[in-house]
Amino acid sequence: MMRLRFCAVFCALCLFLTAGLSAGAAVITSGKGYRFRTGGWTYVHLEGTPAEIGFEHGSLLKDEIEDMVGVIRLETWHSTKRNWAFYREAAQTQLWPHIEPEYREELEGIARGVASKGSKLDLWDIVALNGGIELPEYYVPWLEKHSGRREQAAKHPPILPDGHCSAFIATGSYTKDGRIVIAHNNWSSYAEGARWTVIFDIVPAHGHRILMDGAPGIITSQDDFGVNDAGLMITETTITQFAGWNPNGIPEFVRSRKAMQYASSIDEYAAIMRKGDNGGYANDWLIGDRKTGEIAYLELGLRNTPLWRTRDGYFVSSNFARDPKVIATETPGFDPKNMLSSPNARRVRAEELVHGWRGRIDVELAEKFLSDHVDSYTGKVNPDGRSLCGHIDLDPRGVPVWGDGPYYPEGAVTGKVMDSDMAAKMELIGRAGHPCGENFYAAPFLAAHPEYAYLKPILKDMPSGPWTKFRAGEKP
Repeated sequence: MMRLRFCAVFCALCLFLTAGLSAGAAVITSGKGYRFRTGGWTYVHLEGTPAEIGFEHGSLLKDEIEDMVGVIRLETWHSTKRNWAFYREAAQTQLWPHIEPEYREELEGIARGVASKGSKLDLWDIVALNGGIELPEYYVPWLEKHSGRREQAAKHPPILPDGHCSAFIATGSYTKDGRIVIAHNNWSSYAEGARWTVIFDIVPAHGHRILMDGAPGIITSQDDFGVNDAGLMITETTITQFAGWNPNGIPEFVRSRKAMQYASSIDEYAAIMRKGDNGGYANDWLIGDRKTGEIAYLELGLRNTPLWRTRDGYFVSSNFARDPKVIATETPGFDPKNMLSSPNARRVRAEELVHGWRGRIDVELAEKFLSDHVDSYTGKVNPDGRSLCGHIDLDPRGVPVWGDGPYYPEGAVTGKVMDSDMAAKMELIGRAGHPCGENFYAAPFLAAHPEYAYLKPILKDMPSGPWTKFRAGEKP
């Protein structure tokens, strides 16, 4: 009898686990598109015309897109005291007139796709979501400065972009095989980061195939780690304290997607990013061409856009401006000599690691670099706002984001690595959650920090998954 009971329980457990695994790996389709879950990520394949790609995107990720809009609505209200109606209008008046037909069709397709699954979101919600960094962090400060609303600005001073993300790219004598290694960890609020876990495999009717990480509802990677089938390997980090906006420019989310889709060389990539620059989401871009082994660093300001390149060297990026003109004229408030600053402290640590491991850098070391917890200012192993793997929620000092201070739930939320061999196969490796493998749990955090109770509707657990390899065209 005991044996029969054991067998019954064991069989039930096996069925439960099998069902769970099947559900996790289940493939959901829409046209030529499909999605499945693995390693803490949602893998999404999109294929066809812009309208088809958009519809597949919207219909496959309807629930996730609605959820992400809710996150951006709450965060932007808290940071700018502007409601969602303001951002919908800005999407229509500031962004839409400067979006070319191909990407209009894709955005319209996303809106139709979510509507086909019963969503009440419309086109302006989708465009505002895509402008979820550009509008609050670049357009709103410009608007406050030029609208004469000094009283509003005094009550709610605009927040200039803070330092997000750590990255490096190396080639030649710095890497194990002499070819390119690129790595990036995305810093965002944990509310966004727990949802910024999509791997997009896009096969457009025109241009190059793209494999990139991303967020639901957004047509570009937005934290910008990816590869195209022309061999371009791309990532970036935000230029901290950048101020500038060109109301007649092309949205950054359009230019960055177009560059990934149509550029075949470093020069072509830089040209697309520079043309029609609106100043929104100003970044330092790390670009590698696996065909030549050359790497480049494009500092994309609004008035200054210098480009450095090499076939034997490296570039690190952690939100610091490098060009003297960008520092002097486009990043008010940023002091490159302040080693207490997160961008400067992480730059020091990244330089130490790249130099210390010269000639041995590969994807495994890149994963370790992204997981690093050394605070270069104190010299101690201490996960905080100055470590490459950022944990601002553990930092009593705070790194002001969205106008908040100590212990804000933000930091490194994903890690991604790639080398030239992987780029040739259209592969990348990603880890959802902290690159170091530590988990974040919302309930105990909110209990310990009631000052962030307003985040309760959107803050959820952010477990760290395994380092997982993805390939274009992959199916479970």
